[in-house]
Amino acid sequence: MDWLWLTLYHALAMLWATFWALVLGFTISGVLQVFVSKEQMSRVFGRTSLKSVAIATGLGAASSSCSYAAVAAARSAIQQGAALVPALAFMFASTNLVIELGAVLWVLMGWPFVLAEIIGAFLLIMFMWLLIRLFLPKNVETEIRTRMAKQEAQLHCHSNHSSVEAPAKSQPGGGHEHAHHSSGAGGGQKNGRWTRVAHAFVADWSMLWKEILGGFLIAGFLATLVPHDWWEALFLKNGAVVVRLIENALVGPIIAVISFVCSVGNIPLASLLWAHGISFGGVISFIYADLLVIPILVIYAKYYGVRAAAWITGIFYVAMVLAGIIVDLVFTALGLIPQGSRPPSAIEHAHIIWNYTSWLDLIALIFAVWLLILHFRSRGERNRAHACH
Repeated sequence: MDWLWLTLYHALAMLWATFWALVLGFTISGVLQVFVSKEQMSRVFGRTSLKSVAIATGLGAASSSCSYAAVAAARSAIQQGAALVPALAFMFASTNLVIELGAVLWVLMGWPFVLAEIIGAFLLIMFMWLLIRLFLPKNVETEIRTRMAKQEAQLHCHSNHSSVEAPAKSQPGGGHEHAHHSSGAGGGQKNGRWTRVAHAFVADWSMLWKEILGGFLIAGFLATLVPHDWWEALFLKNGAVVVRLIENALVGPIIAVISFVCSVGNIPLASLLWAHGISFGGVISFIYADLLVIPILVIYAKYYGVRAAAWITGIFYVAMVLAGIIVDLVFTALGLIPQGSRPPSAIEHAHIIWNYTSWLDLIALIFAVWLLILHFRSRGERNRAHACH
C-alpha cells in the first residue's frame, strides 16, 4: 500500500504548495463580484480593445492566482459585464505572468525559459484574441452570458430565499428592521460587503472543490506510478527540424492535459521533459496548458456550457501551440536556446516542509477562516430572523 500513501502525500503536498494561491484567487473572484459594479466592469472591460486587454493582462499578472482560481475570477469578470477577450486575457496572465512561476522556472530551468515564457504569454493572448475574432461564432458569447444570468438568478434565489420571505410575513416596518439587521450587524456597509465576499468565496469553493480535489489526487497518482520514460515516448526527439518543432508544440499541451498538474506545479514536469529531449517550444506550450487540464475543462463546461467550452478549449489549444512555435523560432534565430547536453532533470516530488509557502498558507488559512465566520454568522442571523418572523 506504499504507493497509495505516497499518492495521497503528493496530493496533500501539492495542495500545501498552492493553498495560499487558491484562497487569494477565490478572494479576488469574490471582490470582483461585490466591490466592482457591473457598470464599472462594463466601462473598463465591457469592450474588447487594446487598452482593455492590456489592463486586464496587467491586473492578471498582479493577481497571482492558481489555475482553478483564475478560471473562477475570469468567470466572475464576465458575469460582472467584462467582454470575453479581456476576461480570458486576465485568466492567462494570472497563471503565466506571475512572479512565483518565473522564480520557480528560473531556479529549475534558467533565465532563457523565463524570458520565453513571458514573451510567449503575450503572444498567446494576442493569438487567442485573433482566433476568437476570426472563428468564434457570434452567438457563443451571448450563450455564455445567458447561462451565467440563469446561474446567478438561481444562486440569488437560493441564498436570499429566507431573507425575502421574512419581511413579507412581518408587520409593517419589519422589513426595514430585517434589512438593518442583515447589513448593519457586523459593522455597517463595508462589513456587509465583506460578508457578501465571504458568500461568494464559499459559493466558488462549493462549486469547484470536487474538481480541485480530483486534480490533486490524479496528479499525485501520476507522480507516484507513471515512469518518467513514459512521458518521453510522447514526443519526437529526432527527424526533420520543422516536423519535430511542430509535433513537440502540439504534444506539449496534450501532456499537460493528462498530467493534471496546474499552475506553478507543472514547472518540475517541464524540467523533466526538457531533460529528456522535448523541444524548447514544446516546453513553452506545455507550461501554458495548465488551463487545459481535465478538471478545468469540466469547469469550463459547467460555467459556459458544453458548446462554448469546446470552442474556448480549441482556441486555447491552437493559441498555445502557435505561441510555442513562434517562441522557438525567435529564440533559435537569436541564439538564446541552451545548447549542448541537457542538465539532469530538476524535478522533485512535492514535500510538506516549513518554508515561506507555509507562512503564506498560514496567513491564507486565517483569512479563509475569517471569511467562513462571516458567511456562517450571516447565514445564522438570516435563519434566526426567518424563524422569528
